[in-house]
Amino acid sequence: MVMPAPADDPEATRPAFRRTAELAARSGLAELSMGMTADFELAVEEGATLIRIGTALFGPRPTRRAGRGGPGDQGGGP
Repeated sequence: MVMPAPADDPEATRPAFRRTAELAARSGLAELSMGMTADFELAVEEGATLIRIGTALFGPRPTRRAGRGGPGDQGGGP
């Protein structure tokens, strides 16, 4: 699964997808998993055969507030 660096403009992810597709082709990989909700169209254009679109299907993840039991929480919340 390839996830390029986050970018405000999805087009900025294209070089990472293109390079990954080139490497996959040279390695003879039949499947290429890359792209998520924000950039899946570009990933498909660049050769993705598997994509992740969880946010498009289920909406954004809820945010965690400090002191509410998130990873590494030491308590101290209200």
